[in-house]
Amino acid sequence: MEANPRGIPRAPFVDNIDQYMKTDTPEATLRKMTETVSKYRFMENSRLQQRGSLEQKIPEIEKTLAVVEYLCEKQGSSEPVETLFELNDTLYAHATVPPTDRVSLWLGANVMLEYEIGEAKELLASKLAVAQTSLKNAMEDLEFLRDQITTMEVNIARVYNWDVKQRRMQRAAA
Repeated sequence: MEANPRGIPRAPFVDNIDQYMKTDTPEATLRKMTETVSKYRFMENSRLQQRGSLEQKIPEIEKTLAVVEYLCEKQGSSEPVETLFELNDTLYAHATVPPTDRVSLWLGANVMLEYEIGEAKELLASKLAVAQTSLKNAMEDLEFLRDQITTMEVNIARVYNWDVKQRRMQRAAA
């Protein structure tokens, strides 16, 4: 069975419904297809959460990287840097930062590490690249999953319509 680059299987499209329905009952086939749609929807919700998380993280990483790059530019200077930094969503404070060659970065889970400015710049650039790649992959997966859900919903409709047609033919024959 085909899959996308991250291993999500491609939904099979049922071309010949009469041939396909020779293998199982309509009820069992519909149950399997509905279960498959549920799995795709679960994966879609997971990717939507991942996308939302990355869409929040990327701007933060970009802002932090911009500050580190600015400090890197000012590294040889002896004059302090005047800045306005965010304390809370709507609360900012003025600060004077003395010349430095080290910065502290939040890594998450209440962990902060001190890095040399060059190391911090490399770390942030790599984290930004990884986050952007992950966001691109999540977007591709979401598009792929929408296609697979649509394919399975079409299959379900075709099986249901085939079953209704077969029942009508049986009633007409009886």
